[in-house]
Amino acid sequence: MRILVTGAAGFIGYHLCTKLMEKGHQVVGIDNINDYYDVNLKYGRLDEMGISRESSREFNNRVVSSKYGTQLCFVRMNLEDRTNLPVLFGKEKFDYVVNLAAQAGVRYSLENPMAYVDSNIAGFVNLLECCRRYTVGRLIYASSSSVYGNSTEVPFSTEQRVDNPISMYAATKKSNELMAYAYSHLFGIQVTGLRFFTVYGPWGRPDMALFLFTDAILNDRPIDVFNHGDLSRDFTYIDDIIKGVLLILEDDRTDGEKCQLFNIGNSRPVQLLRFIEEIEDATGKKARKRMLPMQPGDVRQTWADVSGLKERYGYNPGFSIKEGVRNFVDWYKAYYQIDVNDGCSGG
Repeated sequence: MRILVTGAAGFIGYHLCTKLMEKGHQVVGIDNINDYYDVNLKYGRLDEMGISRESSREFNNRVVSSKYGTQLCFVRMNLEDRTNLPVLFGKEKFDYVVNLAAQAGVRYSLENPMAYVDSNIAGFVNLLECCRRYTVGRLIYASSSSVYGNSTEVPFSTEQRVDNPISMYAATKKSNELMAYAYSHLFGIQVTGLRFFTVYGPWGRPDMALFLFTDAILNDRPIDVFNHGDLSRDFTYIDDIIKGVLLILEDDRTDGEKCQLFNIGNSRPVQLLRFIEEIEDATGKKARKRMLPMQPGDVRQTWADVSGLKERYGYNPGFSIKEGVRNFVDWYKAYYQIDVNDGCSGG
């Protein structure tokens, strides 16, 4: 298959592109490489895929991977670019599209809401228009567990009403689901939305708890523990997420609904304080905790009901929190050259 992956320099996008390469698919990745977090990590992921920093700096320049050849190409592009995105679709003739590009981050959405409107709303509509005009076989797009807001009905089910988002980020993700439904209804596009639940693992984002805590603990800084630790999250290891996406991509049945929506998570929520204990075990160091009140936009708990994805596609997450955290800490130490004996950077 010929597949477009948006957000290819991002955490989930990088892992998906890598797995698609292993399976022999033809992939074009796009990403605007914005500076919401350290761009060096994004360039590092691209470099792992054979896309050099120098070649990927210029916008709208098609770059061929030095590792995978023409099996993988990359274009730096804004999703909301209404000139160049249609041109790309016209040239590449994609079979499937996986949309992982978005302005991420709940707290940042309180400070810079227009970034979310540009990328998550205008960009998503632009993508839907391209899928319609160029007859893409299927669109899989990333939604988020944040759409559930502060719901106390657990586990969270896609049958629940989600009309009360408590952050701009959550509101844009709910908007994506509505727009995807409208395009599917009007134009017959086959769309599948996935509500991701706290994805973690190697190459993860620096603004996420696992990265922040690991970095602070290994470098002898205190960690910020919000709501005094009274939080739980359905932490989902990256390999389980990728497995779920691939199950949908590679399913060729035509008997399903044109517009589908699933939770994709681990379905085993973990208390934040236990999560910190797993990081302490993996790093061999104790955390210094700074207990703080709940932050605006945060939710107290998440817990995914994944029965829909399991029944339709056989999805079954397999990674324990202990295994996943240790894999991340091992990657972090190797990537940042951390001396395991004294916790100091090797340079």
